[in-house]
Amino acid sequence: MASEPQALVLDLVEWVAARPRPYAEVMEAWRTSCPRLTIWEDAVDQGFVVREHRDGRGTFVRVTPSGRALLKAHREQR
Repeated sequence: MASEPQALVLDLVEWVAARPRPYAEVMEAWRTSCPRLTIWEDAVDQGFVVREHRDGRGTFVRVTPSGRALLKAHREQR
């Protein structure tokens, strides 16, 4: 069974995989001041999501190929 922080990283990746999200929306939903729950930072550090600037539209968060592989592996385990 995945640890709680890793399960939350998976939740974040699944949420972003539904559609690229504006960075501000991601921060509103996932940023935390709890040093034990660094979900956003963990997802970025592990290469599952990435920020990208879209000219004239702002900064968005999207799932990387590694994040898609994580989701696929998780689905196959079910």
